[in-house]
Amino acid sequence: MPTIRCKAQLFKINSWTILRLPKSASAKLPSRGMAMVTGTINGSHFQIPLEPDGKGSHWFRITPAIHKATGVDAGDAVMLVMEPMKEWPEPTVPFDVKKALAAAPKAHDVWMDTTPMARWDWLRWIGSSANPQTRTKRIGVACSKLRSGMRRPCCFNRSMCCEPAVSKNGVLLEPTQK
Repeated sequence: MPTIRCKAQLFKINSWTILRLPKSASAKLPSRGMAMVTGTINGSHFQIPLEPDGKGSHWFRITPAIHKATGVDAGDAVMLVMEPMKEWPEPTVPFDVKKALAAAPKAHDVWMDTTPMARWDWLRWIGSSANPQTRTKRIGVACSKLRSGMRRPCCFNRSMCCEPAVSKNGVLLEPTQK
């Protein structure tokens, strides 16, 4: 896969520091949906999922680990060098999802038989609502669909922004002033 090099400016959305890829860099990724990449920011290594922004590009949160390693913050311009990963790492499964899967052995078996990318999709779909009741309902629906053999969430738009803290209606919010 090709190495992607670009400059980008960090900005804030609510309390999050975000890096949004330029559309020209995002266009080199294998998908308009989530993409898993490895690379460097100003020379410091990272591996992270790129979320779609709902407008044809991608973004990612500057995690505390990335902030500590690089010292970058909102307003800073950075040099990004990255490559899409062929093999996706396992997602971190939230406790409530683990508990539901443990209580549904057939759903758990299908879950374990899917790819890491499919498991990321299920978790993005479950987590795309800020409403706790909707999240609980989606966990139940996911277990039901997995029990019936469905390997991916149905009718899930992989190119929408799924993080409720920084999006509305599947689109990344505009940055706030620093």
